[in-house]
Amino acid sequence: MKVRITEYLDIELSTEQWQCSRCGHALAPARSNYKTGCLVAEVPMREAHPPLTQGEAFSFSPDPDYCRLVEFYCPDCGTLIENEYLPPGHPLTHDIELDIDALKARRGC
Repeated sequence: MKVRITEYLDIELSTEQWQCSRCGHALAPARSNYKTGCLVAEVPMREAHPPLTQGEAFSFSPDPDYCRLVEFYCPDCGTLIENEYLPPGHPLTHDIELDIDALKARRGC
């Protein structure tokens, strides 16, 4: 039984796996961080936030010395599942942790 967690992320309760909601590809065990099963890409700040002003003296782009943009993709279909802004060197966050046993009991599995 699949349960939608985010727009692009499901949990298959029978196998306890994170899945891409677009193609059904199994990403990682549901009791761990789904990001471990994703393709990870770091996007340069100038690419994600191009300068809106003339010259290099001032920009609305985040400073890449203090911030980085990390994107997580489904390795099968390429759907962008999540992204996060992190300080350089900061580990990837574990942003979703569910009580799988309670979820299974609630769904009658």
